[in-house]
Amino acid sequence: MIQAQQRPSARRGASGAWSRLKSPQIDPLEVYGLPSKGETRLNDAKVQENFYNKIVERYMKFCAASGGGEELDKQFSSLSLSGPQKPSILSSKWAQNTPPHPHIETAKILHATRTLRESLTATRRADHFAQRAYIFLIHTALLFKSWENYLPALTHLLHVLHPLYPLPAPELREFVGYKVLDLACRVGDLGQAFAVRRKFGPNLGRVDAVLSALLHDNYALFFRLRRAVDGYQRALLSFAEDGIRLHALKCLGRGYMSAEKGFVERCTGRSWEELVKEGVGWELVVPEIGGDPLKEEKIIIRRVKRKSGG
Repeated sequence: MIQAQQRPSARRGASGAWSRLKSPQIDPLEVYGLPSKGETRLNDAKVQENFYNKIVERYMKFCAASGGGEELDKQFSSLSLSGPQKPSILSSKWAQNTPPHPHIETAKILHATRTLRESLTATRRADHFAQRAYIFLIHTALLFKSWENYLPALTHLLHVLHPLYPLPAPELREFVGYKVLDLACRVGDLGQAFAVRRKFGPNLGRVDAVLSALLHDNYALFFRLRRAVDGYQRALLSFAEDGIRLHALKCLGRGYMSAEKGFVERCTGRSWEELVKEGVGWELVVPEIGGDPLKEEKIIIRRVKRKSGG
């Protein structure tokens, strides 16, 4: 007896073939295209504000997932600098290799901030929301060390938005300081940095001290300030860090036969282990077991050349 052929249950489609017809979920940060490429949906003020809130929420989740505190600092420190690669401390020329792409979540956040920034620029928005949004965009791009994102936002905030909707004095000082540090540390143009410094006029505190350290090649002061500034300023100082470290190593190499390990680390802003990884070929001498407990580890920078007997 031939059994009647059963019809398949309609419910099977939901978890089977029919599910393949569903539209894929789109990441909220990737809903909009770039206004420079023709996107117009972000021209609406409310849409801009909602998109901004989604970016902030995603950024806060990224920070929380990184552990916060020192762990978050390490996460930001591990991000590659945008643009040309930084040089090895033993090389005098800038490397031209393209740096590795940042973490995928970082890339999404940065792309979303660019999308928002372009929409604010396209609509010429100049109000409290625009000011707060630009401040967030700059801070985020600084921590992600993305100069191609923070620089246009910083320029717009200071030269376009500030004349129309002035920043409070403390924030004007903060963002002028970023501009000065960008010119001094990333661009390497101290003359232009001092020109901007004079134009805006306020006392910039540690920014002024950084300019002095760079002007006088004072590597000890530079790395002392690097430990004292906040994460935003530290990100900008990192552009000049390798050049200052190379100068410090050359000075130590010319001026010292040996030095205490801690002194070398303070002068270079690097631990001894990091210096070794970066190619420093000096020798570490560890105190003997049972010796003076106050005696520090010493680094032999160069040894006296013995004259050969005649």
